[in-house]
Amino acid sequence: MPKTDHFYPVILAGGRGTRFWPLSRKRRAKQLLALDGKKTMIQQTVSRLLPLAPAKRFWVITNQDLHREVTAQLPGLEKNQIIAEPVGRNTAPAIGLAAFILQRIDSEAVIGLFPSDHVIGDERHFRETLLRGIELAAAGGNIVVLGIRPTRPETGYGYIEAGIKDERGALRVRRFTEKPDAERAAGFLAAENYFWNSGMFLWRAGTLVNALREHLGKTAAVLEKIAESFGTRSFSGTFRRLYPKCENISVDYAVLEPRSAKGETQSNIYCIPADFGWNDLGSWTALHEHHVARRNPENGNLISGKGIFTLNAEGNYIYAPGKFVAAVGVNNIVVVETDDALLITTREQAQDVAKVVKYLDDKKLRRLV
Repeated sequence: MPKTDHFYPVILAGGRGTRFWPLSRKRRAKQLLALDGKKTMIQQTVSRLLPLAPAKRFWVITNQDLHREVTAQLPGLEKNQIIAEPVGRNTAPAIGLAAFILQRIDSEAVIGLFPSDHVIGDERHFRETLLRGIELAAAGGNIVVLGIRPTRPETGYGYIEAGIKDERGALRVRRFTEKPDAERAAGFLAAENYFWNSGMFLWRAGTLVNALREHLGKTAAVLEKIAESFGTRSFSGTFRRLYPKCENISVDYAVLEPRSAKGETQSNIYCIPADFGWNDLGSWTALHEHHVARRNPENGNLISGKGIFTLNAEGNYIYAPGKFVAAVGVNNIVVVETDDALLITTREQAQDVAKVVKYLDDKKLRRLV
């Protein structure tokens, strides 16, 4: 059993979760909602990782809009390790800052990068998979990604093409492919050596620091200066002044794609196939499917209301907890009510809810976003 004495979970908790409007708002993003039980998504993320690391080793990167609520929802974590970006700069600078700070704190630090808003069905298997990944990441300059076995030709996820299996049972990564069209996604599913990119990575802090210096030099220099000030009175001012100079780029584009271009035997990127009931709950449709799979409700209806009546209605998701809900002769619709907004769409078009938020932004209707 590998030791986790040097394992540091880093949770990315920025973003707005626009596809869950109107429940999700600028100051109450998806990760702060209880979409899958009594705990919020970020609380669940922390809870399932606590058996692998004490609370004092958790780090959270969020934004100014969410910082207060994230801190309130995670009272057991160190407040100075819940860091709010002054501006959004995507995942490479966010995780890069954590890597530069942690390398100074612990030269043997192994970082686990985790989104804050995913669902994991089998948490025990999840942790067992992570232990394998931690051991592999700690062994030199390896980068480990958890790959999810695809169950459908999904066009909304990035994919990992896996190559040869090494002596430890991990698969070497050939390349990363961003969201494919339907035809390519079907081909990936049929090929059986492609995995969905879960967005969960493991690496030594020093491994990521070196990769950023190699592939994102200017940003790495900025992050190093910010990290040098961490723990001092000047950190807040230095962070606000320098962080906007970082490039706005994901860690996938900044590090993983150029590193994988070196070839599967040279890149030191490994994929550990995982099957622990992962779901990123990317839309109201995904949330409906997730709950239907778990609860198997009558006629596939998931309805929250103060009393419910259905007639000739199937496959609907309706959220109106303060009202009596009657669904008559409707199929596969999504209705979500809040005090100030009402969403009506179909399960097929629920991915387009983000366009509503863009419209509201463009019209400067800030009270609704």
